Amino acid sequence: MLYICIPTYNEAPTVGVLLWRIRKVFQEYSREYEVVIYDDGSTDGTKDTLEPYAEVLPLTVLRGETRRGYGNALNTLAREVSKRSRYPRRDAMVVMQGDFTDQPESLPDFIKRFEGGADIVVAERERSATDPVPVKRLRMVAPLFASSALKGKSAKDIKDPFSGFTLYRISLIRDLLKANNESPVVNTNGWAANIQLLSNLSQFARRVETVGVKPRYDLRPRESRIRVFNDAVQLFKDTRPARLKSSTRA
Repeated sequence: MLYICIPTYNEAPTVGVLLWRIRKVFQEYSREYEVVIYDDGSTDGTKDTLEPYAEVLPLTVLRGETRRGYGNALNTLAREVSKRSRYPRRDAMVVMQGDFTDQPESLPDFIKRFEGGADIVVAERERSATDPVPVKRLRMVAPLFASSALKGKSAKDIKDPFSGFTLYRISLIRDLLKANNESPVVNTNGWAANIQLLSNLSQFARRVETVGVKPRYDLRPRESRIRVFNDAVQLFKDTRPARLKSSTRA
């Protein structure tokens, strides 16, 4: 089973069409799948937009009444699919955005690598001069902290750890929850949560692979939610223990 997990906040203009495109992908590339959406207290009609799609798609919508942030959405989705999975070694969670940035047509490439033995598959986004300014700035500061944030040896060479388009074998989530006594799989927020989730799960992975993708920022009808300063500060805090440990060893 493939669980396509989509954190959403005020994505009414895009999430319906995105679901239809996911449906089309799996009509042409037959795999058992379920879409699981966490609606983080949307106020723009996202809830009403989603309701009809439950009749034509294997769709579950989880809803928070108040906005609690991206990290909480990732944690909720990871726990939900871990609980649902009957075969965690054979099932996977795919995290993707609900704003058209991540293209569903890339999903078969993720699945092929997963079925070939990869425990984690990370999208490495093609860079373009037309990328939004916040994305460019975040890429500039990410290398300063990413190497100390990533725990798993197999994840050290990931060039785009902020990518929110990633596949995880569900057994990794269960391993993490067991090792941490059911603590949250991420405890940070903003885009830094992507690195933290990748780091926390990669320590249990035997193989981490990447797949090249072309993000479509031009199709997104809203401004980027990346807050470079806030995300950089959060990432600095999250990686401080690893940096202190490395300094002590030196």
